[in-house]
Amino acid sequence: MARHELARFLRDRREGLRPQDIGLPADPHRRTPGLRREEVAELAHMSVDYYTRLEQARGPRPSPRILDGLAGALRLAPAERSHLFRLAGTSAPPGARAVRRVRPHVAQMLRRLPDTAAIVTDAAYDVIAWNPLAQALLGDDLGRDGNLARRRFLGRGHAYESSSAEEFGHIVVARLRRAADRYPRDAALTELLGELRTGSEEFRQIWEERPVHAPGHRTKTVDHPTAGTLRLNCDVLLVPEDDQEVVLITADPGSPSARTIRGLAVAVADRTSAMDASVP
Repeated sequence: MARHELARFLRDRREGLRPQDIGLPADPHRRTPGLRREEVAELAHMSVDYYTRLEQARGPRPSPRILDGLAGALRLAPAERSHLFRLAGTSAPPGARAVRRVRPHVAQMLRRLPDTAAIVTDAAYDVIAWNPLAQALLGDDLGRDGNLARRRFLGRGHAYESSSAEEFGHIVVARLRRAADRYPRDAALTELLGELRTGSEEFRQIWEERPVHAPGHRTKTVDHPTAGTLRLNCDVLLVPEDDQEVVLITADPGSPSARTIRGLAVAVADRTSAMDASVP
């Protein structure tokens, strides 16, 4: 436990808040910069003495419950919350449910990749964001039935023939096992796992194998219904604070697959431009 660093972090964040940030009226005669210690302690549901000792680097190691209370009281962002737990010598527990919203800067990034198909998946393998080229490659129903685990094991939505189907099954199960451990109270995830166990013997068998996979670079061959056979590269970028993955799908430069993808991208851009032009 980094007592002095923790004390400084708490003090800095307390002094950086204004009374109106927590619903208190502004007081021009207030001499304390930021919030008072007793105000933070009340918001965090702890004693003023305990909080004071933490700020003075002489308190005991706070429990996860206390740290969560402090994170809420000080209005910490997810990265700041994780930092608070690290300073206290422990790991930040995940939230109760998988994060199913996409950060605006991640969504903007997808739109800046015209020759790369890109999707964002949450911890339960729901596709929660995608760009137009990804929709052209993976099917128009991404937004309607975009859970990749259901596609892989239950045949929902477009599921093209792929050389990596067997490996991807193990990757899916490994990630869902991690999600089940992290979000035991997530009702949507529990429902998904129930569907997969009931509907797929293959899923049940792989689940019992307890596979372990780390995201990284993979190459696969896909039989697209209109574009033909494509050799694609899949690279994964992590959004760790939200337990999400950004999957980038490309082809080797100069390859026939790259030319095909470029053609798809041009067709998508032309279609988008035509739609925009038709809007009055």
